[in-house]
Amino acid sequence: MKVFGGRSIIITGELYFAILLFTQNNPNMKKTIFSLLLIFPFLVFSQKTDKKLTAELENCIKGFHGDIGIYFKNLKTGKTVAIHADTIYTTASIVKTTILLGIMDKLDKGALQYDQVFTYKDSLLYEGEDILGSFKNNEKITLRKLIMLMLTTSDNTASLWLQSLAGTGMRINTILDSLGFEKTRMNSRTKGRHGDWEKYGWGQTTPKEMARLFEMIFRKKIFSPAVSDRMIRVLSRNFWDDEGLSQIPPGVAVMSKNGAVDASRSEVMLVNSKKNPYILAVFTDNNKDTSWQPDNEAWVLIRKISKLVWEHKKRE
Repeated sequence: MKVFGGRSIIITGELYFAILLFTQNNPNMKKTIFSLLLIFPFLVFSQKTDKKLTAELENCIKGFHGDIGIYFKNLKTGKTVAIHADTIYTTASIVKTTILLGIMDKLDKGALQYDQVFTYKDSLLYEGEDILGSFKNNEKITLRKLIMLMLTTSDNTASLWLQSLAGTGMRINTILDSLGFEKTRMNSRTKGRHGDWEKYGWGQTTPKEMARLFEMIFRKKIFSPAVSDRMIRVLSRNFWDDEGLSQIPPGVAVMSKNGAVDASRSEVMLVNSKKNPYILAVFTDNNKDTSWQPDNEAWVLIRKISKLVWEHKKRE
């Protein structure tokens, strides 16, 4: 197996030997052939745009007072929708998915244990309404409960503690880079990223890249099957189900994470419906409406988008 640009392409020994033999006196020909091998999978498996859904979504977001990016992918047919999907947006709490990546990498390598016990210290407190912040100094908690708090209730104290246990933002970014993510990065408490932190906050990503991360987790392309199963389970227990998730029937399994700060409201969902599983990533930034009521413009729009996509998939 040869690795190009963070992606694996399987080349049999016979094919590799034949290429070397055929091009032994022509190095330029060798480079050309390997370049073709690099792009061949993208030519064969090129994604098709869902034109009807694209038009529906473009009409849905007209008049929104802020920046918005959407990426959709039907995991069965490969059809996609990309609206400003390569633009960088604030992640807010969605960055906690990348912290999970760092923790699971250590679990996969045996550097951490899922039921490992840790001791909470008052120095770990991140002021807010988090559950972990109510702990008394020196109370015990397992790693699995810290992960649950980070993803299910989006506990910031637990998340920052886990970021440290994962090896800091620098190590998380190294893992992201090794997987071919060019724009998804941890910024907060990460050396060399102060400027990005000032612009985007805790983390940054694009709708397309975050959707790809969810797909890689779902298809178990990053870690062992056992660790991948744990990732899928913990990402399927979201307490914050009032927005995009509220439009999906409760009997459908959904991996999700949402994030919100004053001028940014976003959500990523991998909806594992039996007929047409899909990923939907909606990111907003620079929103005019910074209120925290259920009728916030971005939250209302995310609910509309989620319902529109679900209904579209039902009709297929």
